[in-house]
Amino acid sequence: MLKGFFNVPEPVNEPVLNYGPRSVERAALKAALDEARAQQLDIPMYIGGEEVRTGKTLEVRPPHDHKHLLATYHEGDASHVQAAIDAALGAKANWENLPWEHRAAIFLKAADLIAGPYRAKINAATMLGQSKNAYQAEIDAACELIDFLRFNVHFMTEIYAQQPISGKGVWNRVEQRPLEGFVFAITPFNFTAIAGNLCAAPALMGNVVVWKPAPTQIYAANVLMQIFNEAGVPPGVINMISVDGPVAGDVIFSHPDFAGLHFTGSTHVFQNLWKIIGNNISLYKTYPRIVGETGGKDFVLAHPSADADVVNVALVRGAFEYQGQKCSAASRAYVPKSLWPAVKEKLQRDIATLKVGPVEDFENFVNAVITEASFDKLAKYIDEAKANADVEIIAGGIYDKSIGYFVEPTVIQVQDPYYVTMCEELFGPVLTVYVYEDEQFEEIMNIIDKTSAYALTGSIIAQDRYAVNMASQRLRNAAGNFYINDKPTGAVVGQQPFGGARGSGTNDKAGSMLNLLRWVSPRTIKETFDPPKDYRYPFLTKEL
Repeated sequence: MLKGFFNVPEPVNEPVLNYGPRSVERAALKAALDEARAQQLDIPMYIGGEEVRTGKTLEVRPPHDHKHLLATYHEGDASHVQAAIDAALGAKANWENLPWEHRAAIFLKAADLIAGPYRAKINAATMLGQSKNAYQAEIDAACELIDFLRFNVHFMTEIYAQQPISGKGVWNRVEQRPLEGFVFAITPFNFTAIAGNLCAAPALMGNVVVWKPAPTQIYAANVLMQIFNEAGVPPGVINMISVDGPVAGDVIFSHPDFAGLHFTGSTHVFQNLWKIIGNNISLYKTYPRIVGETGGKDFVLAHPSADADVVNVALVRGAFEYQGQKCSAASRAYVPKSLWPAVKEKLQRDIATLKVGPVEDFENFVNAVITEASFDKLAKYIDEAKANADVEIIAGGIYDKSIGYFVEPTVIQVQDPYYVTMCEELFGPVLTVYVYEDEQFEEIMNIIDKTSAYALTGSIIAQDRYAVNMASQRLRNAAGNFYINDKPTGAVVGQQPFGGARGSGTNDKAGSMLNLLRWVSPRTIKETFDPPKDYRYPFLTKEL
């Protein structure tokens, strides 16, 4: 093994700063927020190392203060997509032939820039553009992205160190080549870390990338490009475009050098892209790698032996942190009848204390949902619940978009385990609870397993170890990330590799070696030191 040769420091998870009153980090973050709000940025596309402006601009406004203009960004067209592809392919030879340690150094430097001089800036951008409170921005835009960058370097060296055995007179080795072509990264609004990782992970492995961030995340994406540039990512290696999805897709997915898709977003969009790629498969030089993490309808299952306080905290944090807009957010819960009165009382008590408002006020636990369309969708589901005689809203149910897109944390209790909000992904601060008879624990697991097409995250809360084991086995395909006595959110890079199967994606586990392996194409090399000079084998020799 070549492990010692690589000599890369063992990564450790970036400590989470607490942003308490009078702390240094809180003062720095408030200053960054004030500075960002005091200016209106003009956000370009980044193609081949150049800032590209088209004059056709769209607006960026904080979801919690939609009357305030933060920035405008320039929208491109098909010609800019082609330019980004050309720039990527033009940079490909030099980048893939750059020794691995220089690629590693660039992204390790990016991690240190985020941990240091850019920490307040990237957190402030995430808070304002995506309406995350200080803690949610810190664990995302700072800590998780730093961890992605540092751990990916560690995983890369482990991949390179895995080499085959060699027999006498032969040296066998494996070269991990980047893919033949370019990678297209499509990233979501909800995590700045995901946006950074989806383009950086393939680039670290020697690939070149065309990156299309979500328009609702572009304010922080602009800061990511500044960090990548300062860290030394060469021109053309990562190209950021702001182009309408179908327009970009028409160019990308008909290009012969399309080699991979790194995607996080909706299941419907991902399935449609997969279909397009399949229809165009004969156009490509190589079979493209398709990696996607999509939706979830994530569950919390409480057993009669569960601690009511543990259930309550798992639901409050799991369902309402970042307004329930995490792919892993708890959106359906199954609570036994014997435990429900205590859990209900604690839920109502704690939700009544959750403050809702803008991110600039650090006392607010809940902020705004991302867009007016998201707000309207959630309001519709809440109104339908209010009108249904078999459904009871036991907390929340209030919404207001006059200043920002605010939906108060809402808990719906249903009589039907297949009620619409138990099945459909809402992506907002709405939790639906079904109360089951204690003796139906085994039956309820079957309902959980078949209620949703998704299989991203889920949790079992129980003191009874037999119940924990039973749920772990029976629900093994219902969640790619399974939690015992905890909320179903908060996967940490290097600790809980993240991803789900079924309708939730390809389960390629971001934050692990498995994801990086998707961005390389191995070549086996056999070198013989004393090759034979006669074709005849000994068995062909005549007996004397």
